[in-house]
Amino acid sequence: MKNIFGFILFCCCSLQLFAAKVDTLNVYSKSMNKHIKNVVITPDSYSKKGKAYSVVYLLHGAGGDYKAWLKKAPELKKYADLYNIIIVCPDGNKTSWYFNSPIDKTMQYETYISEELVTEVDKSFNTIINKNNRAISGYSMGGHGALYLAFKHQDIWGATASMSGGVDIRPFPLGWDLSKRLGVYADNKQTWENNTVINMVYLLDKTSLKILFDCGVDDFFYDANVRLHKKLLQRNIPHDYIERPGGHTNKYWSNSIKYQLLFFNDFFNN
Repeated sequence: MKNIFGFILFCCCSLQLFAAKVDTLNVYSKSMNKHIKNVVITPDSYSKKGKAYSVVYLLHGAGGDYKAWLKKAPELKKYADLYNIIIVCPDGNKTSWYFNSPIDKTMQYETYISEELVTEVDKSFNTIINKNNRAISGYSMGGHGALYLAFKHQDIWGATASMSGGVDIRPFPLGWDLSKRLGVYADNKQTWENNTVINMVYLLDKTSLKILFDCGVDDFFYDANVRLHKKLLQRNIPHDYIERPGGHTNKYWSNSIKYQLLFFNDFFNN
């Protein structure tokens, strides 16, 4: 009898861990004149008539879409319940790099994420409409995007993180459609200089933004992340930096997200 009761209790607890709800939110982007899909994960406790919730935005990497995060880290549903947060995973159109492209008006993803999507999420869900209850992270291209958007919009996000982020795009002039977003590097050097995260540290002060980033030591973006860390140290900008064994892999990101959501949870609670 005790064994049966224990089994039932275990099943109930297991179901509770994954009771979060996954929705698809369609958002019209006025800046790009199109509808964009976004995954929204709400915790089991969520109610539009109840308490308001903090929101974490997670950006995918190059080649991904709005479903990419759920495939790489299906435990996000468990984390939404554990921390009582809403998680939003936007579609970044494969290789937008989350820029407002100066040469392609159909690629205005800075405006979309930081203005149009945030506004629609706050309108459609019971959120705490305050930068101190809003955070953003991502992997690879999304890691670049998270820091890029947070550095530029410190009135929108109070905390940001990056895992395996492409924090310096300049060494990759032929990579991941970057030339389609910013123009050919040789002809548009200043545009590239202005839009690489490592050159945007001047936008920060000591109190405006909580920052965490990590990278595997076998990652091709590792060197750039080390250089960003050293630059922040030189400028006395508080931040958390982690390096651990691993490469540019799903295994690394599914592990990293556990620590990043804990970091965000501490930020929200404090």
